[in-house]
Amino acid sequence: MCYAKNMEFTSLSGHKGPTETVESQMTIDIDLHKLPQHIAIIMDGNGRWAQNHTLGRIIGHQKGVEAVQRTVRLCREIGIKYLTLYAFSVENWSRPDQEVKALMKILREYLRSELDEMLQNGIRLTTIGDIAALQEPVRNLLQETMDRTAGNRDMVLNLALSYGGQDEILQAVRRILKDAQEGRLDSASISKASFASYLYTAGMPDPDLLIRTSGEYRISNFLLWQSAYTEFYFTDVLWPEPAGEHHSLLASDRGSPFQMTGILALPR
Repeated sequence: MCYAKNMEFTSLSGHKGPTETVESQMTIDIDLHKLPQHIAIIMDGNGRWAQNHTLGRIIGHQKGVEAVQRTVRLCREIGIKYLTLYAFSVENWSRPDQEVKALMKILREYLRSELDEMLQNGIRLTTIGDIAALQEPVRNLLQETMDRTAGNRDMVLNLALSYGGQDEILQAVRRILKDAQEGRLDSASISKASFASYLYTAGMPDPDLLIRTSGEYRISNFLLWQSAYTEFYFTDVLWPEPAGEHHSLLASDRGSPFQMTGILALPR
């Protein structure tokens, strides 16, 4: 039997306290049996948000981390099992060296600051992408965080780092050809399911819902194979926008697997 439940969340801290205002809380009416199992987000708009506020791009990226923290907390609270965040694409390597270094520093700081919360809340960290391309200190910290959270079972936080969907498909094809040539795979037996097992996301369900912020209407080389049956939601909201300017995913009447009663308000 499906049922709806009202849930109150504090969008900034994840914890209710006596000094909080009404504006800091969100009441969400959700059919808990029809939530998306897997949400993927293209977190776009950090640079434009900074420009709009006459700030440097790096500050925009730092504010974007606050939005990540709010989003992870809310998804964990309402029971989303998989959250994939497009954190750093293969195309991002072409950005100015100073910006790339700053992004890697922000990633290290995020991993250090959030480890305790991941452990306390049953969140397991995973990654997809060409992780070998990252700097050694970043790789080591990623591996340490993944090792320490490996036993967590309540939610998977999946970071796409040095990721490109076309590259992912190409590496899968190369591995399939290699296995076929070496006799470990019968090429005639390759199916969609077996092909998916060669992707970075092997063992993970495909996203039910893909969200892109900042008003762009494209998926930018993100989860190309996995999004064949994904529903898309595009919003003009820039990723670092404060929580009070949240966007909402309205209930769908199209019978989608994540149809909700009421509103799922992501912490924007």
